[in-house]
Amino acid sequence: MSAPTVPAALPSAPAEEALAHRKKRNVLPYVLLAPGVLWLIVFFLIPIITAVSASVQTGSLDMGFNVTWDWSNYSTTFSKYSTEVWHSLEYSVACTVICLILGYPLAYFIAFRGGRWKNLLMALVIAPAFTSFLIRTVAWETILSDHGWVTRVLMDLKVTNVMVHMGLLTNSHQLLNTPFSVIFGMVYNFLPFTVLPLYTSLEKIDSRLHEASADLYCSGLRTWRHVTWPLSLPGVVGGTLLTFIPAVGDYINAYMLGGPNTHVIGSVIENEALRDVFGYPVASAMGVMLTAATLIIVLTYVKKAGSEDLL
Repeated sequence: MSAPTVPAALPSAPAEEALAHRKKRNVLPYVLLAPGVLWLIVFFLIPIITAVSASVQTGSLDMGFNVTWDWSNYSTTFSKYSTEVWHSLEYSVACTVICLILGYPLAYFIAFRGGRWKNLLMALVIAPAFTSFLIRTVAWETILSDHGWVTRVLMDLKVTNVMVHMGLLTNSHQLLNTPFSVIFGMVYNFLPFTVLPLYTSLEKIDSRLHEASADLYCSGLRTWRHVTWPLSLPGVVGGTLLTFIPAVGDYINAYMLGGPNTHVIGSVIENEALRDVFGYPVASAMGVMLTAATLIIVLTYVKKAGSEDLL
């Protein structure tokens, strides 16, 4: 005769609640990540895959495009549009460097000398962003015109002659349709992108560090070099990236303020995609190459700057 089986003990109510709470806690991070992941899939991954696929297609807008793995679209970009690629890199790097040179002292002044006017000064920095990017650029097209007061004043002061000798202008009575006007417009439009991260980084620096440096008889320059600059590097890296990335793909400033000799890669992509019935694959190849080049430059820059944690 077999012994009677003993029923397994049922889990107590607190144990069930703990198990349910643990399951809910494990699922919660994935629920919170879902909107961001979905956004990346829809607006980043799918467009990238579509662009890569389109870059190896052949055909026309009338007959349609088919994937033929035609890699010559990439070689066409190098052979035919190398000047525009160089212009994009040259203008975006110049814009980023000038924005850093102008933005760092401005952010430093607001963070350490702004006092009760900090919020007002920062509002003035970002105030132009409340106006459309295109309208601001059109306004500068009028201001920098050949008959505008800016051109006349600079001509009277002989500044344009100096700029011609520096290679910024082609002649002393024209500011528009030159690399100077394109870079000038880019600096004006992207300067807030540099100032905001710099200000945030500088404001976090404890002012007592400056007082301690002064107590140790360090000069202002030495304090900035050994205390302020290292602690503000995250803002420098973030600000330069936020400026360089949109600047390298910008073509509005080159289109509105530049001329035939200042075309950038964005202008070529726009022409190939919208105005050439056969140019859609070439435009896609240029877009893929621009994205890859920007990614390589950014990763190299971040690695050299020692700020991998920003990514």
